[in-house]
Amino acid sequence: MVERVTRLAQGVERGTYRRHVLYIPGYDPFPPRRYRELYRTEGAAQAAISGYDLTLKSRPGETYGWHVQAHIDGRDIEAEVEVLVWSDLVKSSMTRGIAGTYVLLARTAWVYIASGALFRLVRLRKGPMIAALYPAVLLLLQGLLALLAGALTVWLAPWTGIDWALGAGVVWAVLAGFRRLDRRLYVYYLMHDFAFTALGGGVYPAALEERLADFRARVRTALASGVKEVLLVGHSSGVHIGVSVLADLIREGLPAGPSLSFLSLGQAVPMASFLPGAQRLRADLRCLSECAEVTWVDVTAPSDGCSFALCDPVAVSGVATEAQRWPLVISASFTQTLSPERWRELKRRFFRLHFQYMCAFDRPGDYDYFQITAGPMSLRKRYRRRNPSASRITKPFSPYRDAA
Repeated sequence: MVERVTRLAQGVERGTYRRHVLYIPGYDPFPPRRYRELYRTEGAAQAAISGYDLTLKSRPGETYGWHVQAHIDGRDIEAEVEVLVWSDLVKSSMTRGIAGTYVLLARTAWVYIASGALFRLVRLRKGPMIAALYPAVLLLLQGLLALLAGALTVWLAPWTGIDWALGAGVVWAVLAGFRRLDRRLYVYYLMHDFAFTALGGGVYPAALEERLADFRARVRTALASGVKEVLLVGHSSGVHIGVSVLADLIREGLPAGPSLSFLSLGQAVPMASFLPGAQRLRADLRCLSECAEVTWVDVTAPSDGCSFALCDPVAVSGVATEAQRWPLVISASFTQTLSPERWRELKRRFFRLHFQYMCAFDRPGDYDYFQITAGPMSLRKRYRRRNPSASRITKPFSPYRDAA
């Protein structure tokens, strides 16, 4: 009888491993199909490199996503990948024109400077702060060039008959020209990104709070679907959104069921948690960090200038306690997991590198996005013996450490 039970248990273990993945994008106005195409192309590339099978199929339902079938390490895996969409909120926050964006620049700069957050953030990591200052500097340079062009037009007016009104028109035309180039420069995009969090001083906008409630409902539905693991993935600004979703679920009471895991990629949590009004986020960080039932692995890379690489988001925000368990902070080590040829190709493509966490590595280490999302091991089991990166930063830097 004991042998029969053992064989049955082994049969279950050898059966199809089912997972539900919920992905929270960063501040991105593009439709969610962009992420399906990224997963399809990069997943095929990683499968070819690592020697496993991975295919995508359409996924019916009211929410956007796709179905993944894989065969890895002798196991069949099925994964439902669902995108938790908030791109409509991003689009609505980017509707300001040229003049409105310059007003945003002044207001955002005031929030970070007056609160003291800017100086603490610079001390923590210079890379992401260079990325944060980039839109401010470029907007000021664009404004200066536009004013010079307008002044030159007015100076020539006595000779050509051009008046002050035409000079103002030249200023506006130059600014509009730079605005049309933003698909390559990302100046307006990044300015709106930083302003989205800063304008409330770290308080989530009401529309985003409503969306968080929707996201919690989607996670609860996944937890009741009979899968082996529910994996929440947050990228960039989607990380602190994911933190708040999970913290609220923990406070409500997690149901018994599958493993619940959180994979945070390329996080920029300090940009929000260092602001004076971010008491809710700081409390959420503390809550999630102390929860034994949720596995949290945080992956960044020092080569990613848009993330606070190897910064423990709980500790640097000043809310870590002796009860802290998470996150496990590890490095994707782009310079080691990408071949020298591939690294030379990507190292100056800063925004592309920020998405490398969800792409193929030609020298993969223990981090493989596709094995995590479509492989036969839960996040907890995969990293149960993994030590945190030795160079992680745990010193508190936030000027505000009160939590709601």
